[in-house]
Amino acid sequence: MQLLTQDLRNKLLANGRQQLPLRGTDGEIDFLPVVKLFTPDAGATWLLTEIDPDDPDIAFGLCDLGLGCPELGSVSLTELAAVRGRLGLLVERDRHVTPGRALSAYAEEARRLGRIQV
Repeated sequence: MQLLTQDLRNKLLANGRQQLPLRGTDGEIDFLPVVKLFTPDAGATWLLTEIDPDDPDIAFGLCDLGLGCPELGSVSLTELAAVRGRLGLLVERDRHVTPGRALSAYAEEARRLGRIQV
């Protein structure tokens, strides 16, 4: 399965273009996640909201490596595509989830629970 469809990539890039001039200010946009990626055999999850238009390999979102410390940050899409879980399975896109809350709400809950729950 393709990690990101062209439609998802376009949405993430559009969010990134909106966010770029606001990054680091009080006006930053708290987007709904566009896509959920996960490792079916390792407990890692990523809720991505945007791609950096200046570096389209870098996505931003809520990242949980399954260690109980989810955090907001950036991740390389190339590196995600190369990640393998304990059984050698690749990162997958969750095609059955439609996030319904802003990223900050997921982040707050994830910090409390020690994991992302969608």
